[in-house]
Amino acid sequence: MPEQDALDHGRVAVVTGGAGAIGAAIVRSLTASGHQTVVIDRSGTVPCDLGSESSTKAAAATVLEQYGGCDVFVQCAAVFDQVTLYGLDSATWRRVIAVNVESALWLTQAFAPGMANRGFGRIIFVTSDTLWSPPGPAMLPYVASKGALIGVMRTLAVALGPDGIAVSAVAPGLTDTPGSRTVNSDADFDAVVEHQALKRRLTPEDTASAVAYLASEGGAAMTGQILCADGGFIFR
Repeated sequence: MPEQDALDHGRVAVVTGGAGAIGAAIVRSLTASGHQTVVIDRSGTVPCDLGSESSTKAAAATVLEQYGGCDVFVQCAAVFDQVTLYGLDSATWRRVIAVNVESALWLTQAFAPGMANRGFGRIIFVTSDTLWSPPGPAMLPYVASKGALIGVMRTLAVALGPDGIAVSAVAPGLTDTPGSRTVNSDADFDAVVEHQALKRRLTPEDTASAVAYLASEGGAAMTGQILCADGGFIFR
């Protein structure tokens, strides 16, 4: 069973953004399946500013030194700076790309060699279904970053597959979290649910369950794929 496999191997799972609602649900799910779970976040097990290349690489070094490696890496951290084309500036653009895309690259770069040596690795990027259905023009930097992350995922799936490393993504829809409630009204949630095939609000556990599947032995043949955990909002 996947849970027993994780317990037997004592695998280390590293989750960025684990202090957020979805990230915390992922941490709970991976911990429940027997992983030793490490959070990289501003207030995580390993504190880090993911917008800084040097801070991100230092966090990776800390993980390798203190935990001996990373077997499952989940990039959940993301910033949601909202700005339209005409209000966009280089600082905002670079911040979103640094946190949402570049930090995933630096951490993968650090963790992949150990995964390859052990002949096992799972890299899972949390993206978004907004890539296929952008909800508004102010989401430009965010949607662009998620598209870039999917491109990185597919390229890495080819590059790292021969070393036994699977690389995939989970794309949530609008999820009921404290953060999303600050910018979405009940009417906004209701409108999205009405468009979904499954008529209920999405929860952080919906994304966490998909991540846990990809990290388990049940997901051993999954790589280069995107699981849309969005209640059927979009069909691919």
